[in-house]
Amino acid sequence: MEALFNSIAYFIPVGEAEKEIISTFFTEKQLKKGEPFLEEGKVCRHVGFIVKGLMRYYLTQDGEEKTFYFAKENEFVSNYESFVPQVPSLKSIEALEDTTVYVISYDNLNRLYSTMANGERMGRLIIERVFVEALQNLNSFYSDTPEQRYEKLLLAHPDLQQRIPQYYIASCVGVKPQSLSRIRKRLSLH
Repeated sequence: MEALFNSIAYFIPVGEAEKEIISTFFTEKQLKKGEPFLEEGKVCRHVGFIVKGLMRYYLTQDGEEKTFYFAKENEFVSNYESFVPQVPSLKSIEALEDTTVYVISYDNLNRLYSTMANGERMGRLIIERVFVEALQNLNSFYSDTPEQRYEKLLLAHPDLQQRIPQYYIASCVGVKPQSLSRIRKRLSLH
């Protein structure tokens, strides 16, 4: 759980007392490659912290899956639009590799907030970060070229190309796989 403690310590002080509280509320879960963390239409009941592995966020539109985000080691994973108001999710999240994740339920997260000193502050700071990242991704989709989105994706996740199929990356960038091949070829010439 040390990686989880370190991640939380980025937002608030984490001493031995906090570690003990965190340990009681988070549980370890194993997901096999292809297994869902969250399925479209179901309420997101957990926030996870990825210890090992990789997940993809996607939605299905007209029978086609559209990938829009990846989460990997040392990142939190959840669909906050479903989790916070406890309403059915419009998106799915699946493991792209065998994944180990520490999960906390909605009820236990609220207990953690009230039990731990600075718990509410931690929750606010994490959600603020998620909100800013979501806005940046949205802005990028409307203002950046596919090539710029691809470069930003590689900066954020330099190991992604070795870990997942190119069609997921193409989908996340908003292009067809053939267009991604052309983008990659142009960038390799620079």
